[in-house]
Amino acid sequence: MTQQDVDLPKLSARTTAVPGLADPVTGSMRRDFPTLLVDQTIEQALAGLRAEPPSGRIVYFYVVDSEKRLCGVVPTRRLLLSPPVAMIRDIMVHQVVKIPIAATVKDACEVFVEHRLLAIPVVDLEDRIAGVVDVDLYTDELADLDRRQTSDDLFQLIGVHLSESSKADPWSAFTGRFPWLLANIIGGLLAAFLTGMFEVQLQKVVALALFIPVVLALAESVAIQSVSLALQALHGRQPTLESILRKLQTEMLTGLLLGLSCGTVVSLVAVIWLQQWLVPVCLAGGLIGGITLAAVIGVAIPNVLRWLNREPQVAAGPVSLAVTDMVTLLLYFGLARWLIA
Repeated sequence: MTQQDVDLPKLSARTTAVPGLADPVTGSMRRDFPTLLVDQTIEQALAGLRAEPPSGRIVYFYVVDSEKRLCGVVPTRRLLLSPPVAMIRDIMVHQVVKIPIAATVKDACEVFVEHRLLAIPVVDLEDRIAGVVDVDLYTDELADLDRRQTSDDLFQLIGVHLSESSKADPWSAFTGRFPWLLANIIGGLLAAFLTGMFEVQLQKVVALALFIPVVLALAESVAIQSVSLALQALHGRQPTLESILRKLQTEMLTGLLLGLSCGTVVSLVAVIWLQQWLVPVCLAGGLIGGITLAAVIGVAIPNVLRWLNREPQVAAGPVSLAVTDMVTLLLYFGLARWLIA
């Protein structure tokens, strides 16, 4: 049984031109794909294919029911090597990766990147197969999308777009980069202000100042890691409130483990070096709390910005670093003030 047997509206055939990312995927899908019935045996299915061979190339065999709804997919190897008396329903893969008929080329590219498939079925509102898109149709888009995202992520962490970094005009490059450096400037000035607020504690225990660079460096490193992972996970996707909360919970536990590990190592060094307990306790508390919150901040800011329909690429890195610095110093110095008082 082939696509010609399926009672679907006529859709545009595959085009030779490379489609744009915003174009409908229906303009690039093909309709010459093989289908099998869910209640057939393998012997019956192969006999039907021999009697009416598909006109196009075969990547996967899609399984449909009597209402032409998509039920599963059978890889070619599994169809050929299974016993002839076996039922199609018993050898098919039930969880099928598919895209809706309203999807765009960009949506299809993201599914190809995520699932590494050779072909993806396009289904209508009733879950009937309207066509199939092949991975080779999107080679140019995938390559361009992958290069752009991989390269741009490096710039996003410091608040610069890749396109801005390549501008020949110095003034244009300056105006594109300087505004986001203000986030770092403000963060640095606030950090200095916070340090001044705890001047009494620093005068009493000068060793507290020695560890400010390592405390901030560790917290900022974790925040950068979290921002980078969050941006890679988003890649144009729209998160839900439920998914954001789930990611925050996971990242909080990860941050806690990182904080415990880093806090333990640095505190042990401080104990051996200083031969006293006050600074090591402040380091342990500041690093555990600061790194845990840094991980949460690094994931929260990109996801929340995207959830609010704002683009997080440029703002996420600088803002996350500035907030992380403030939170970490408050924890570190706040614990010191409490213990010294």
